[in-house]
Amino acid sequence: MCPVATEPERSSGSSLRLAPFTSRACVAAATVLCLGLVVEHVPFLSALRILHPVPRSEAPVRAHLDETPAVGEAKITSATETRAELSQPDSAVLKAAPGALAEPRAAGDVALPAIDAAEPPLPLADPGGQALNGFFKALTKTAHKQPHAVTRIVHLGDSIVVSDLVSGTLRRKLQAEFGDAGHGFMLIANAWPAYFHNDVSRYATAGWSVSRIVGPYAADGLYGLGGVSFKAERNTVARFGTAKTGDYGRHVSHFELDYLEDPNGGTLQVSVDGAPKATVDTHGEQKKPAYFSLDVPDGEHEFELYTKTGVTRAFGVVLERDTPGVVVDAIGVQGARIRFLDKQDDAHWAEQLSWRKPDLLIYEFGANESGDGFLYPMVDYHRTMKEVIAQGQHALPDSSCLVIGAMDRAAKVGDEIVSMRVIPSIVEEQRKAAAELGCAFFDTYAAMGGAHSMPTWVRRGLGQADMTHPTAIGSEVIGNWVFRALMKSYNAHLVRSPP
Repeated sequence: MCPVATEPERSSGSSLRLAPFTSRACVAAATVLCLGLVVEHVPFLSALRILHPVPRSEAPVRAHLDETPAVGEAKITSATETRAELSQPDSAVLKAAPGALAEPRAAGDVALPAIDAAEPPLPLADPGGQALNGFFKALTKTAHKQPHAVTRIVHLGDSIVVSDLVSGTLRRKLQAEFGDAGHGFMLIANAWPAYFHNDVSRYATAGWSVSRIVGPYAADGLYGLGGVSFKAERNTVARFGTAKTGDYGRHVSHFELDYLEDPNGGTLQVSVDGAPKATVDTHGEQKKPAYFSLDVPDGEHEFELYTKTGVTRAFGVVLERDTPGVVVDAIGVQGARIRFLDKQDDAHWAEQLSWRKPDLLIYEFGANESGDGFLYPMVDYHRTMKEVIAQGQHALPDSSCLVIGAMDRAAKVGDEIVSMRVIPSIVEEQRKAAAELGCAFFDTYAAMGGAHSMPTWVRRGLGQADMTHPTAIGSEVIGNWVFRALMKSYNAHLVRSPP
């Protein structure tokens, strides 16, 4: 303990001697007290608190990591237009021969399979062997061309899915195998500059305002299926149509608008191929999701929304066909972590999933979580991931789920390019959460070569220069891997449970 002095000692001069208070014991006690006060008042040290400890489940660093704009809207200031240069080619071809891709080219390179490899580099992880039964049952009905047998997939993800890269490849391959039942869901307009969908035509005027699950936030937590709420006053336009060129996306027979009824809702005019078809009144006594459907002869068509009066709030439009086949809704949110899906109002999110009623929910996240590093504890990442997936399972008890694991990610450290240390930990938590909830898991990290594989991908044109994202051709490789892994598991299911 610190010695206590009742009378300060005086030196030979006029100043006070504070020797009792500057002893080692006193200094040590004061240091501990100061450190304790720092821990109590600095948020990111909250896990170390003794007086007021924060439970680990409360993710004490979340507010620091998830800082985004407050409640409000952002105005889209440029038109949304179809950008043909972003579209995947009908047939993706590597500049190098498949055999050359498969062989290591430089010291440290890993062997990679060809883009069109008939076998995936590894199978889906499904310890119980039952994770995809619901999806496979629906797919079997589609394969046998039963009437109205449409198999739907909702593919949720971050920036890769925003540009419809892996999801677009998966859509094409499944439709080529089982039939084209339409493109699926699209946002009203480009909520991010990188938002893009293959095999459709899209246009929207500037003037739409957005609230997003990555901010700015909607005060009511209603974002629709795509995680984005759109508002517009009168004289604003959005169009959605079949592809103008290529072999995919050339037919549609059913359009469906996902919008919000609102006490302040306005009206919008719906046209097909330039001809007015209906006026939709979005006014309602209370806020609730609503849907407007329109059937057309199967073929090439364009569906247009034109806001006439008041303020219209909408989420997206679906293109489908009344024919056996597969539909893949690509739901990408730029900058999202999987836990951001929980920013939706729970009942609203469940209703939106039930509306689409997918037979398979795919979750493809991890790039942005890797940017958080270990600041966001793995125990919290695991917990929040399970919470989000469990919400989907509660809304869709008969559906299956698949987690696509994170890619390798690299960064320059000094003069070296090194893989980020957090990636294997994220992948392991993804694997464990999938197994605990009965979801299948595809290990992209292991498939592409594991640690230090991203630099190899960049050298071969499969990874972008940011060493985080795949190129279009790299996405084609991953999409083919996932498709082949799904088909391998599907064929095994048919052996176990013949139709």
